[in-house]
Amino acid sequence: MFEQAFKNIDDVLWKEAGCTTELDYIEQTSWLLFLKYLDGLEQDKAVEAQLDGKTYNFILEKPYRWESWAAPKGKDGKLDHNTALSGDDLRDFVSAKLFPYLHGFKLKATGPNTIEYKIGEIFGEIKNKIQSGYNLREIIDHIDALRFRSQTEKHELSHLYEAKIRNMGNAGRNGGEYYTPRPLIRAIVQVVKPQLGERIYDGACGSAGFLCESFDYLRNSNPKRSTADDTRLQTKTFYGKEKKSLAYVIGIMNMILHGIEAPNIIHTNTLTENLADIQEKDRYDVVLANPPFGGKERPEVQQNFPIRTGETAFLVLQHFIKILKAGGRGGIVIKNTFLSNTDNASVSLRKLLLESCSLHTVLDCPGGTFQGAGVKTVVLFFEKGASTRKVWFYQLDPGRNLGKTNPLNDADLGDFVTLQRTFADSPKSWSVDAKSIDPATFDLSVKNPNGGEEVTHRSPQAIMEEIARSTPRARKCWKPSMGCSHEEGVAANSNGPALLYLQRRFRYPRCC
Repeated sequence: MFEQAFKNIDDVLWKEAGCTTELDYIEQTSWLLFLKYLDGLEQDKAVEAQLDGKTYNFILEKPYRWESWAAPKGKDGKLDHNTALSGDDLRDFVSAKLFPYLHGFKLKATGPNTIEYKIGEIFGEIKNKIQSGYNLREIIDHIDALRFRSQTEKHELSHLYEAKIRNMGNAGRNGGEYYTPRPLIRAIVQVVKPQLGERIYDGACGSAGFLCESFDYLRNSNPKRSTADDTRLQTKTFYGKEKKSLAYVIGIMNMILHGIEAPNIIHTNTLTENLADIQEKDRYDVVLANPPFGGKERPEVQQNFPIRTGETAFLVLQHFIKILKAGGRGGIVIKNTFLSNTDNASVSLRKLLLESCSLHTVLDCPGGTFQGAGVKTVVLFFEKGASTRKVWFYQLDPGRNLGKTNPLNDADLGDFVTLQRTFADSPKSWSVDAKSIDPATFDLSVKNPNGGEEVTHRSPQAIMEEIARSTPRARKCWKPSMGCSHEEGVAANSNGPALLYLQRRFRYPRCC
């Protein structure tokens, strides 16, 4: 039911001139899903209050509740077409009345972790891009048919929402900012092993994948939880910050669908906080994150950090080290160039990491792990407090080229998770004593001492012959014959430019 509904919604959004990418699709779907969820949450609380003989005070005034403007029902429980808005009336109400009203909650909220604040933040940052009121009516009808008030329904819907986030991650360079492959996240969580009662933080949370997977991990590994444990999981375990508006909305919706009613995600730029202002009460037990690749920060932001650099990920790593408690654990994705860059900031940051934390594991990820990112990455696992004594490296090799149709999966990371428990040596893993690390550069380049699979390179002549055999017309030009020019033969072939390049590059004679 949910899958077909999402397909139907995407089909309608495809007609909208203002919605051209997967990013637009999930943005517009998200704010409508949020209001549908909020209506269900308020209805449930109203019933609970009634059973206790109390009166529930609704967050939204009646004209702005889903049941009033989006899906008013008749006595038969079906949509009342006489009162339901449509066309220009619906579009104008949403854009001119509903969004400003909801945005106003930010000023009324008692704090950033309240549902009221989340409402105000969400509807102050995104806009309704569905300009046809009739298309909007059709989408609302599809969403109103969804039911996600039971855990089973939320679980199914969360999987489909994750699939939409993954598609958004494949939508291009910008989309990739919001999606970290879930198998990689699950492996990182399994290595870091968060525990009940610990506070878990992601200061660049994007679609909140690390927080959602940590929530699932804690629930699955603690089946005999108490009511107090569940309350703590809901309210005092997961914390996130996100700079970008769309990612903030997606992150909140993703956590809601995973079962966290009021996510502790703040819409802010983590890097505007001065490290000197972080106190003990601000620190966390676990940090899990995938900071943005290649971002650049302004000079005034760099002033907040002792190691100044324009590289966003390097600033975020300093923030994470600072915000961890003593004994706290981290699992951070970062570009592999961090291990060997020779600029002053990179060297200083490696020195800081090795001396203030025990960097016990480095996972070297293959190209293609992140769709559309175009960079290779490593995952740093560390514990704050003691300096590094030994680093265990693992070179991930799934045995195939990763891509959009052949992504990373959980089985690819099974060997890594198993070997990491004992830091065992293998053809893909090895350990490096911290004393052997160059104290001048602190270079951590991943170099497998066990070697890799030997690559046999074919000769240029073998490559040329294979190209030439690809079509009959090209094959003829390779047969010695009077008056036959190699260049004339390949000119008519689709592979001709490649053949000519190889001929000229390696100075091959004409074929006749």
